[in-house]
Amino acid sequence: MKISYNWLKDFIKTELSAEEIASLLTNCGLEVESIDTFESIPGGLKGLVVGEVVEKTKHPNADKLSLTKVNIGTGNLLSIVCGASNVAVGQKVVVAPAGTTVFPVNGEPFEIKKSKIRGELSEGMICAEDEIGLGGSHEGILVLDNSAKIGTSAAEYFNLHSDFIFEIGLTPNRADAVSHYGVARDLAAVILASELKQNPDSEHRPPGFPPVSAIEESTAHPITVEIKNPEACIRYSGIYINNLTVKESPGWMQERLQAIGVRPINNIVDVTNYVMHELGQPLHAFDADRIEGKKVVVRKVSAGTKFITLDNIERKLSADDLMICDTVKPMCIAGVFGGIDSGVSEKTMNIFLESAFFDPVHVRKTGKRHQLKTESSFRFERGTDPEMTVTALQRAIYLLEEVAGAQVSGELIDIYPEKVEEKEIAFTYAQCDLLTGKSIPHTEIKKILLALGIEIESEGKDALRLLVPAFKVDVTGAADVIEEVLRIYGYNNIPLPEFLRANLSISPKPDPEKIREHVSGHLSSNGFCEILNNSLTKA
Repeated sequence: MKISYNWLKDFIKTELSAEEIASLLTNCGLEVESIDTFESIPGGLKGLVVGEVVEKTKHPNADKLSLTKVNIGTGNLLSIVCGASNVAVGQKVVVAPAGTTVFPVNGEPFEIKKSKIRGELSEGMICAEDEIGLGGSHEGILVLDNSAKIGTSAAEYFNLHSDFIFEIGLTPNRADAVSHYGVARDLAAVILASELKQNPDSEHRPPGFPPVSAIEESTAHPITVEIKNPEACIRYSGIYINNLTVKESPGWMQERLQAIGVRPINNIVDVTNYVMHELGQPLHAFDADRIEGKKVVVRKVSAGTKFITLDNIERKLSADDLMICDTVKPMCIAGVFGGIDSGVSEKTMNIFLESAFFDPVHVRKTGKRHQLKTESSFRFERGTDPEMTVTALQRAIYLLEEVAGAQVSGELIDIYPEKVEEKEIAFTYAQCDLLTGKSIPHTEIKKILLALGIEIESEGKDALRLLVPAFKVDVTGAADVIEEVLRIYGYNNIPLPEFLRANLSISPKPDPEKIREHVSGHLSSNGFCEILNNSLTKA
């Protein structure tokens, strides 16, 4: 799972470096396997600066070349031979001085070297946009706005941002950490735990939550929903949104998605992916005008039903596959993969946005049956947060209003027949001391629990009655709660015992197993083959 350092800092205001955060995450059970640097433009325009052409003369030995003098703010003018026809005195341009490596759109990166071109000295290059990865044009040099400041780095001028990407080896039990917000929640708790060791009065600073749009009351009912298999669809939320404009997402959103390895498609699909990676709740957008009968039916279909998925592959459905259908046809394999005939296209103007909580077992079996692994199924299989469905819709609406001019014209549909209750767990300090091997201060334990979203329903002298939220899928008993406390408190903070007790094992000398291994290795290295047959006797 990929987590962006910059995105994480939207939730937690911290000056910790990427390496420090990686260490904290690893110590609390979210093992950071690698840290990669992401640059929206290869090379990040390193070494390139804004310059001004102060002199231009004709090259004495080449009709199509010009001799220029360029000021890049160092005090000395650079002599640069330029072949662009549009170069002129007074222009603000991007300059690659000698020693700079440029990354063109086409071809391999290359270093600019001081050289002589047709007998004239050239100490750099005045760049076209395709020569530095900014675009595909090669009609001439890139001319900047006249307000550009000489000597400014090109990365600063174009407002480029680099990022660090954490590759987290997420274990299957950590369904609560499949998003940037989930990781931020753990990180905030770990930061609190480290502060408590210095100052017991430190208070938890919960991660900030991204802005959302309120869903106003409406009497319109453009789309209705019916759930025929509630055992497989525990909660289903959705809303009708109209007057959308399908286009490219803004640069900041594309950059965020590309940083974590997600290919931008269009502003509608990108918003659903953005919210999923931000909050951990998968969303799916249907073209509302292609929903037959203006009704969404969540049901299982007959075995053998043919369905073409987004990858343009026709699949035969099982009678156990949960499908999102309209009154005529299946539209989507619930929690796994969309259909080719119901998704968002360039002509889409109105959508029905789905946010649901599907039974993890159903999603897991369907995904395995059809050999489908998607970002959505990755989350549904582990267990999403049933309390996040409506909040994720509100977050998506906020973004769609910004990037697609969306208008909400239908009421919120939220079908939740049987609420997933919080788990009540009895916790004792004595058991915590026994399992951890250390007496952790009671105030620290309570603050860690609250930082993780675990509520204290009641408190006694030696015990707590806890309410564990539904997003903590793996916390089902007191031992799990103690594990949560310990991983945040820090395994490294548990001292090793002074004495270790162990039984000595006695092995025969010489070891028959080692002799057999040595002999078989010697024989096989001399061309012999080993054959293992079934026994033909009772022995």
